[in-house]
Amino acid sequence: MTSRAIICHKERTLQPDREPDAEPTTYAMQCAVCGETSLPGTDFAEPQSCVFTHGGRNPSHQTYREIITRPWRAWWKLWTAVSLPRSPRPPVTPDHC
Repeated sequence: MTSRAIICHKERTLQPDREPDAEPTTYAMQCAVCGETSLPGTDFAEPQSCVFTHGGRNPSHQTYREIITRPWRAWWKLWTAVSLPRSPRPPVTPDHC
């Protein structure tokens, strides 16, 4: 039986997606008392105005959460993939490498 190891070196990158075709960043507000959530909007002022409407109907609901949904993108750059030791068969690169 031949033992073999595959060594992979990768560079990983993660950043907010600011490409022209990226989904927009959205904002919503959620009541921490009852869980009611505003509709998401691209302008943070829209969901914040829902807090005043909800609080006016429910005076004891005074705690809220802001929910921000921001698109992110990730990519991996393969530096090297080395198969050790060489076997008589062609080297195999696994799907995850």
